[in-house]
Amino acid sequence: MYGDPATIRKILTELGDTWAVVGLSDNRDRAAYGVARVLQRYGKRVVPVHPKAETVHGEQGYPSLAAIPFKVDVVDVFVNSALAGTVADEAVAAGAQAVWFQLNVVDEAAFERTRAAGLDMVMDRCPAIEIPALGQGGRGASSK
Repeated sequence: MYGDPATIRKILTELGDTWAVVGLSDNRDRAAYGVARVLQRYGKRVVPVHPKAETVHGEQGYPSLAAIPFKVDVVDVFVNSALAGTVADEAVAAGAQAVWFQLNVVDEAAFERTRAAGLDMVMDRCPAIEIPALGQGGRGASSK
């Protein structure tokens, strides 16, 4: 399983609150834009990572994870599955504590590498769906 409730809860409630969102631009029609807004509503600092390095939701963007001049806790990945493994490897190199692959982003080899490197990881899930499901005191995370 790529999104067990305990790991989902840990990433959303116990790890740090700085999330790099890879693929986040100021395009309001993209899923990353709305998910980033939800994360902010739940107290997460959202750092946009996109080749355009745009400012989104009031946060300065960066062209890559390596360009971020401070530590990020979680890397949320909004790129297609063919590119996601490289981003997971970059998250490991950047010292992140966790990687989150969005819905329909699946790379089993990257999942194994990332976990072997000691990071928590969730794949094929959406934090904007999971974080409200935690409800009071972190109970009720979806196991779908």
